[in-house]
Amino acid sequence: MNETRIRRLIGPEPQSYWDDLDYSGRNEWNDRILSQLVFAQELSKVNGLKHDEAIARTLDYIEGRIAEDGAIVKGTALEAERMLESLSADAKSYDIIAVAHAHIDMNWMWGWDETVSVTIDTFRTMLNLMDEYPEFTFSQSQASIYRIVEQYAPSMLEEIKRRVKEGRWEITASHWVEADKNMPSGESLARHILYTKRYLSALFDIAPDRLNLDFEPDTFGHSLQVPEILAGGGVKYYYHCRGAEGEPLTRWEGPSGKSVIVYRELTWYNDFVRPVFTSYVPDICRKTGLNTYLYVYGVGDHGGGPTRRDLNRLRAMQEWPICPRIRFGGYADYFMEAERIADRLPVVHGEMNAVFTGCYTSQSRIKNANRVSEATLNEAELFSSVASAAHGAAYPGAMYEEAWRGALFNQFHDILPGSGVIDTREHALGLFQNTMAIAGTNRKLALERIAADIDTSGIEIGNVAANTSQGAGVGYGTRDFRITQVERGAGSTRIVHVFNPSLEAREEVVEIVLWDWKSPIKAIEVKTAAGEPVASQVIDSGRHWYWSHDYLRLLARVQAPACGYTTVTVCEGEGYSSQIVIGDPRVDRDESYVLENTFLRAAFDPKDGTVVSMVDKRSGEELIDPQRPAGVFRLIQEDPSKGMAAWWVGRFMAIDSLHDRVVLKKTMDGKLRQTLSYELKFGRFGTSALKVAVSLDACGTSLDYSIECDWQEAGSRETSIPQLQFHFPHGYASTSYKYDVPFGTIVREARDIDLPGNSFIQALRDGDAGLPSLFIVTGNKYGFRGADQAMSVSLIRGSFDPDPYPELGNHHRIKLSVCLADATATNRDVIAQAYRLCHPLNVLSGAKRAAVGSRPVEAGYAELLGGTVAVSAIKAPEGVSGASWIIRLYETEGQPTTAELKLFGSAVRAYAVDVNEQLIAGDSSVSLAGDRVAVQVGAFSVVTVRVDF
Repeated sequence: MNETRIRRLIGPEPQSYWDDLDYSGRNEWNDRILSQLVFAQELSKVNGLKHDEAIARTLDYIEGRIAEDGAIVKGTALEAERMLESLSADAKSYDIIAVAHAHIDMNWMWGWDETVSVTIDTFRTMLNLMDEYPEFTFSQSQASIYRIVEQYAPSMLEEIKRRVKEGRWEITASHWVEADKNMPSGESLARHILYTKRYLSALFDIAPDRLNLDFEPDTFGHSLQVPEILAGGGVKYYYHCRGAEGEPLTRWEGPSGKSVIVYRELTWYNDFVRPVFTSYVPDICRKTGLNTYLYVYGVGDHGGGPTRRDLNRLRAMQEWPICPRIRFGGYADYFMEAERIADRLPVVHGEMNAVFTGCYTSQSRIKNANRVSEATLNEAELFSSVASAAHGAAYPGAMYEEAWRGALFNQFHDILPGSGVIDTREHALGLFQNTMAIAGTNRKLALERIAADIDTSGIEIGNVAANTSQGAGVGYGTRDFRITQVERGAGSTRIVHVFNPSLEAREEVVEIVLWDWKSPIKAIEVKTAAGEPVASQVIDSGRHWYWSHDYLRLLARVQAPACGYTTVTVCEGEGYSSQIVIGDPRVDRDESYVLENTFLRAAFDPKDGTVVSMVDKRSGEELIDPQRPAGVFRLIQEDPSKGMAAWWVGRFMAIDSLHDRVVLKKTMDGKLRQTLSYELKFGRFGTSALKVAVSLDACGTSLDYSIECDWQEAGSRETSIPQLQFHFPHGYASTSYKYDVPFGTIVREARDIDLPGNSFIQALRDGDAGLPSLFIVTGNKYGFRGADQAMSVSLIRGSFDPDPYPELGNHHRIKLSVCLADATATNRDVIAQAYRLCHPLNVLSGAKRAAVGSRPVEAGYAELLGGTVAVSAIKAPEGVSGASWIIRLYETEGQPTTAELKLFGSAVRAYAVDVNEQLIAGDSSVSLAGDRVAVQVGAFSVVTVRVDF
């Protein structure tokens, strides 16, 4: 009853009323007493309605005075406050910490120059307000924000430093940006903490452990291992708004048992100060168990921050008798209060998803940039670490930090998810090019440095004087984000080094490019450095021209040691090339649309190119239902009525198979690789096109799809959101699907919505049948759907908001593999196979060198000998000269394990460090014996080890 009467006094549109409150003018006393009445009513609710009578008497008085005076005047308001004085003690038992901030989105609806301007303008306002209001404090996240000030307004940075020293400017950044928490790899999320703490602690001369809050108010969901990653980096607190329901103050515990204290904002985080916020205090404090309320205010998302009006309102409210105590403060003040009841907080487990499922696919070029950046930096750091520790090369740590900063910036929650405008994409792709220039160049330089010490003096290469191949192929390979295939050999025998980035030995088919090969008649042979034959297959029937040089390609089945290299030679054989065909074929033969090797047999429909049979030859089981063709590309029309096209996947209005009038042929049928290729047209006007090559290698257990798409589809509010999807039904029952997430895997129930994975989805068998299963690995996609006994991958979405044409006219190149996991495959096995598919062996042209090299023609540098772990990185320690490695690994099966690694030589010391590469005092989990390192790893834990040589 009282609430209805208060509403009547406020007016028919209370939201507009509160928006219009202004204590510098209008009717200050009207606004003041009504605000206190709203709070008093909520206060009474949580106190058994004990204040309802006092509130009712006060309302009687106010309504009577309004009838006489026509409005609430000063005398009426003051008398009403006196009548409510019995509530004052309860009101003042609550403490509000008012935390000012500016939510500055990185390049969301604007370009980089505007982001810089927004930052500088906002910070000038904050510094001016600090001069005017001595009690005012301000909090700001994101290391990249401070980097902007350092670069573009260094004098302002000095002002901020003074305020930081005074304790009035709180640095709440533990990440480079407010990042997406689903699509970045675990290693990326660790690097956010590493590079942010190093940068900000040095910039502001503050202890790294003070940077202990991950402030992510707008992030679209939060993956399973976030507590593990944060705790490992010394981050204790987490603030967010989206992705969960339930209690506002909790302890979020990861699978390993590590946890962080989490505050989930129940109201919002970027707004003007409106006195209505006090009405939330009693109930939210009841839920948190604290009498302290965290009030976050400040204009966003385009920056701006608090205004003078906000500060005047808070000052005025501090004087109100029926109002909580209000003080200016920071997040640290609130979480200090939360620490007192940490052991009584409700514990939550699992991921906090899914939010904005369209963001796993929108803006596919940005998604590709992220995956490729992470993969290339992983290999570059690995081989640079090897070149540094084992070959004396300088480690380019500063360059890698610059590259990582670009990659991390692009993981902002409106950039990587694809919810930005054209300028957003253009800037992101520019950063990507710089990241790749650094990572790709230094990967190649590291491989060349290692190769320079390989003794190839015993290999005869013949006469090279008249050969033109030296230097051919500059730049060739960068289109595929591989090392460049420039030729360093010559003559009729070429030396080739094959490098393996995995910490396990690999046997795979690799592609070798031969430049200016002048023996078109002689057969080509591949041999080990010792002269043993290596299986090979020429895949070009002619030569290709590339910038005044010609090349042909061949495949070779190569064995490479763990984290190392092997050496092969390509030379002329004794026979004649099988590529030479004289005249027309003598007879016609039946067409075969089957790909088959020792492990797998896949049959394709000769009419439309879909997979109609897939048999595991080891068990004999048929893995798909012949009545439900698999490997289908589908054009889906999503319902656009929900709005926010980049963010949300709409209801499927239409689903059409594109496998109509397919041009299909077997384009490769050799002993190492078989390939079926097909082309199809699709779309509203029939102008979009797909070129698909499906391959099976002799030693492989996967169907590898290489896809090129000319996408000419555009969405609109009036029609639909077009989506290209790859759909693969499986023939066994599955009610749950496994996905890889940062530093782990998660099993989710079958759901007919897109869900995030770092690279794969696996269809798990119901029950324990002891039979194989299928999983799909992608090279640059994140949106997966496991439902209705099928796995799907969302490849391209023609969203129209906020970028009207995010994909239109782009030539998309996509790689995915449908893989076979045997019945005994563990999480680690699937993670390792996904890594192999996303990190092919590197092929480097070599040269004959005198016997000055210190390395044999084949060698490994690090091998994982045992333990249920995956290795996410090997790098040099930050800012350290000398031969040392940082090795990060994570447990995959949910059981304590001992990981054992074999190194290239004896080490002098090995010990546990945290994500920030600081010694963990008293930790005895790491032991060293010569070239062997053993690490005790807890279930689902992430551990980091430093090894000094």
